[in-house]
Amino acid sequence: MSEERWVLLRSVDRYDNAKMTEVVNEGFELLGRKPTGKVLIKPNVVFANKKYSIDAFTNPDLVGLVANRVREFPGITRLDIGESGGFGMPTRMSFKESGYYEMGRRYKVSITDFDEDKYVKTSLMRAEFHKTLLVPRLIHEADFKIWMPKLKYHICCEITNALKLNIGCLLHKERMLYHDDRLNGKIVDLLEVGYPDIVVTDAITIGHGFESCAKPSHLGLMMISNDPIASDVVAAQILGYKPDQVHHLRKASERGYGSIEPDSVKILGDITIPELRKRTFGIVSQFQDMQILDTSIKFYEGIGANTNEVCYGGCLAAVKGCLGTIDARRPGSLKSAKPGAIVTGVWEGDVDARGGVCLLVGDCTEVKGSIRNARRIKRVKGCPIGALKLTGVLPFMYGMPSPMFDRRDIANMIINSVEKFCNKVRYGAF
Repeated sequence: MSEERWVLLRSVDRYDNAKMTEVVNEGFELLGRKPTGKVLIKPNVVFANKKYSIDAFTNPDLVGLVANRVREFPGITRLDIGESGGFGMPTRMSFKESGYYEMGRRYKVSITDFDEDKYVKTSLMRAEFHKTLLVPRLIHEADFKIWMPKLKYHICCEITNALKLNIGCLLHKERMLYHDDRLNGKIVDLLEVGYPDIVVTDAITIGHGFESCAKPSHLGLMMISNDPIASDVVAAQILGYKPDQVHHLRKASERGYGSIEPDSVKILGDITIPELRKRTFGIVSQFQDMQILDTSIKFYEGIGANTNEVCYGGCLAAVKGCLGTIDARRPGSLKSAKPGAIVTGVWEGDVDARGGVCLLVGDCTEVKGSIRNARRIKRVKGCPIGALKLTGVLPFMYGMPSPMFDRRDIANMIINSVEKFCNKVRYGAF
């Protein structure tokens, strides 16, 4: 961790390559350390779809410009861009949909899906949950790490910026481990292998609502920092949170990764946090609070089995992700859904299914009271269940269109899954 932690805030009104290059250059000058050896750039490419998810990922040209700047330093022996996307889907599919492979060709830099590459089993010394981790080779071998998040509100973790970006370090086979009511602690575990040397945040257009199919909001900002905790301290304030209200940020501080007091971070640049906060004031990020959604479905958020807290990162997150995807693909689907009830976790009380389906999501879900007015009661098993699996069931229960029947997406899924499998065989990534 750096002795003096700083965050550079620069006004960048649009995705203009000249202006972005200027800010990137300034950030590396402030850093005072030169990238050397094997350099890894990790952006946020959790999901992309040309039809309905075009604002959820880090701008490809910004990533390419950072790669260009890194290449100018002497002593660079390798430069890669790597990511592992969400939902268990082939990351290469999101790379294609977001234009990352095209960017890689333009800027002559390698783009790697961590799930298709080799990995190293590593023991973690400071972690609470992940005692070992299958660390992607490019992360394990990196001499210099550049994290490039997309600033967004998050459906269960308040914000996603530098710390939350580390979920994309995980291979799909371990991504859902502790991804339940222990998610914030899991995020902090990953800092042990995913502690970047510099953070370059795309906040020109930020996202709200379901972060993987984010709705855009113009902020006109680039953030660069020499410390991920400092970056998140500032990001939290810009999005309207006190730093200690962001649970994984607070846990990181408690675990010794640094102060989250606002005055512990030096602010540089041409715009202030209060000015930026005015730009985000009034944004209501859909799906953060299920109880205010405009729908006939009633949600019952029960306690998880591990920490006696709402299982915010497990089955509840899957419900949010499923509904977020459906509504992004077909806006208005949630509002026109048939009445019913969805229960996650252990609910201490009665449930009113409103004459429709009562869906119990997850292995541990239980209603301690009575289920009333249910035309049908159905359980979907999983612990936690993934949003992709739930999307194959939930829409049909409430008369909503399913993304599973989009011909284009089905074809993409099949083609990219085959390509992913072939590369895993080629590189021995099993």
